[in-house]
Amino acid sequence: MPNDFNQQVIEEFRANKGRVGGYFEGARLLLLTTTGARTGRPHTTPVGYLPDSDDRVLIIASAAGAPRHPAWFHNLVANPRVTVESGAFTYEARAVVLEGEERDRIFARAVEADPGWAAYQEKTERVIPVIALHSLAEGGPGNINASSMGEALKVVHDAFRRELELIRAEMAAGAKGSTTGTLGAQLRVNCLTFCAGLHNHHTGEGLAMFPFLEDRYPELAPALARLRDEHDRIAELVEDLRRVVGDENADPDTARREVERLTTELEAHLTYEEEQLIPLLDAGA
Repeated sequence: MPNDFNQQVIEEFRANKGRVGGYFEGARLLLLTTTGARTGRPHTTPVGYLPDSDDRVLIIASAAGAPRHPAWFHNLVANPRVTVESGAFTYEARAVVLEGEERDRIFARAVEADPGWAAYQEKTERVIPVIALHSLAEGGPGNINASSMGEALKVVHDAFRRELELIRAEMAAGAKGSTTGTLGAQLRVNCLTFCAGLHNHHTGEGLAMFPFLEDRYPELAPALARLRDEHDRIAELVEDLRRVVGDENADPDTARREVERLTTELEAHLTYEEEQLIPLLDAGA
C-alpha cells in the first residue's frame, strides 16, 4: 500500500483502538513495527493477522501476490524483535518465519478461511512466507493502550466485543459457503483463542481487580458478588463452546447457537460491569 494510505490507516487504528473502516473494515488487523534492515529506523505497517494461540499470532507476507517479499518481511528477518499493536495492547514480540510442513499447514488453514490468500499465491512464483509473532510480554498481554483504569477496562471489553463480532460474521459466511458441513480449521482456532483470552481476563479480574475494589469500596460488595456469579456462568458457556468447536467434525449450527448464547450473556455482563466499575476505577485514579 502507498505510504500515505498506510499512514491514514495507522492513525485511524490508533485513534479507534484497532477498529478501522474502508479497505480494512471487518478485517483482523495489527500494526507491525520493524527495524529497517538497512537504515536501522523503525517502520510501522498495517498487517492482517490470524489468531493462533495465547502467546502468538500469525501474519502472511503476501504483498498482494507481488513478485517480491514486502519490505517489512526483510526487516524482521534481519531484526526478529518487533513491536505489535493490537488496538487494545502494545507488546514486543519475536518473529519466527515458519517453514516446511508447519508453514504449509497454516497457509492451507488461511486459504480455507479466505480464498484470497490462494489467489495471491497463484500470482507469484515465490512461496509466500508465514510468520509467527511470539509475544515477549511477561505476566499479561502487554501494555494496555489507555490513560486510566476505567478506560483500560472499556478498551479490553471492546476488543472482546469486536472479536466476537468477527467470529459471528465468519460463522454466518461459513454457513453460506460450506460444502463440508463442519467448521473450518481457522474458525475453530479463532473460537478457541477467544475462549482462552476471555478466561484469562476474568481470572485476572477475580484475582486482582475485584479484591482491590472490594477493599476500597465495601459498598460495592453486592455488585461484585453478581459479577463473580456471572463469571461462573460465562465460564460454563465458554466451556460449552470450547467443547463444541474443539471437535474437528463440529456441527456449524450447534457452534453458532453456542456463540449466540455466549454473545447475549457476555454483552449483558460487560455492560453491567462497565456501569458499576468504570466510575469508581476512574475516581480512584
